[in-house]
Amino acid sequence: MDSLLLSKGIFPETFLRKTVDYILSVQQDNGCIPWFVGGKADPWDHTEAAMGLSIAGECEAAEKAYQWLQQAQLADGSWYANYQDGEPLYCEKRETNFVAYVATGVWHHYLISQNRGFLLRVWPMVEKAMEFVLRNQAPTGEVYWAVSEEGAPLRDALITGCSSVYKSLECAVNIATVLDQDKAAWRTGYHRLGKTLRHHPECFDRTWESKERYSMDWFYPILAGVYRGSEAKSRIQERWETFVKKDMGCLCVSDEPWVTVAESCELTMALLAAGERTKAISLYGWLHQWRDGDDGGYWTGYQYVENIIWPEEKTTWTAGAILLAADAITEHTPAARLFLENNLLPEAQVAQAAREVRA
Repeated sequence: MDSLLLSKGIFPETFLRKTVDYILSVQQDNGCIPWFVGGKADPWDHTEAAMGLSIAGECEAAEKAYQWLQQAQLADGSWYANYQDGEPLYCEKRETNFVAYVATGVWHHYLISQNRGFLLRVWPMVEKAMEFVLRNQAPTGEVYWAVSEEGAPLRDALITGCSSVYKSLECAVNIATVLDQDKAAWRTGYHRLGKTLRHHPECFDRTWESKERYSMDWFYPILAGVYRGSEAKSRIQERWETFVKKDMGCLCVSDEPWVTVAESCELTMALLAAGERTKAISLYGWLHQWRDGDDGGYWTGYQYVENIIWPEEKTTWTAGAILLAADAITEHTPAARLFLENNLLPEAQVAQAAREVRA
């Protein structure tokens, strides 16, 4: 079995170079990063792949990816769920966590590049995206999972989606703070969402079957910073045996024999955030048997009962997740701890002064 055991300060740059090149080989001239050549693109997974490029120092390609998002953004700040060759595949809904994730990617890139000019260029995009998201925050704090083609909120919420939005709100607030933008309402939305995720499970999965069979519902609240410390460790322990298949990875859902590489990478980072470093390094070490040695891409998943790679796709977002987890373990870049800790910057002095003047 192929394995890769990492430690702090030793980023496997040579080993992962092909993986970076795989993402670059799929990226289109306009900056869009589809799942694979000829495949669809979606805003969330496109951003995940771009974050992998930032980690590798491919800053020009990463910024080109955000430029594509900026050009494709709709007037209300959102994006369609999927695109093919620059056109939306369907327009029935737009998902709030897909829209919010651009802030996580932009902040991640800024932490690495320290390129304030880039931050200024993409600020209008981030601002419109987060205003769209917060327009769809319920009075009880959760963020509705999507809007219809007409823009009406679909009034239910997902734990995984809202956890992702929670981290994106943290990143958006930090972008606004660095740029001295007064976004106190974003801070309020962030704290409201965190409180609902922690204390009000009744606000989620109200109109459909519970999503607790999905591993992401288990670990995403840790990855996003909803739980830390002893609470995070307890949450990991509760369902470790349910979701983790030794020597293979993390299951996507508890009732199917299918381990998926991207979820395993995200769980790796959640384990680091929970202080479970030994488990994180072991889990990440299992994943490289699913790597194509020829082009450096990683297969999306493995069905271990039938002993088959399924689906037969090497997705760019899986490659991005591999790079994010490697960075988190080795602390290779200044963005390595983004998912390992909450780091909400203090309010900008300009914003505080503006409120004092208005008062």
